[in-house]
Amino acid sequence: MNLKRIFGAILTILGIVGLIYTAMIFVNTRGNNQDIRMLIIYGVLGVVFFVSGIGLIRTTKDES
Repeated sequence: MNLKRIFGAILTILGIVGLIYTAMIFVNTRGNNQDIRMLIIYGVLGVVFFVSGIGLIRTTKDES
């Protein structure tokens, strides 16, 4: 078991959850400044977690 791969998978799952939550906020938004602010924050965090998790998974080599 490689710890970096596990951490990458966790980051990827957190990124997916963040992006899904962003989509839910986008569907239910009323145009308030607070809704738009939450949309941007969760969207950016979701993308950052997703990209960093995928990057960790792709760059970590299996050594057995």
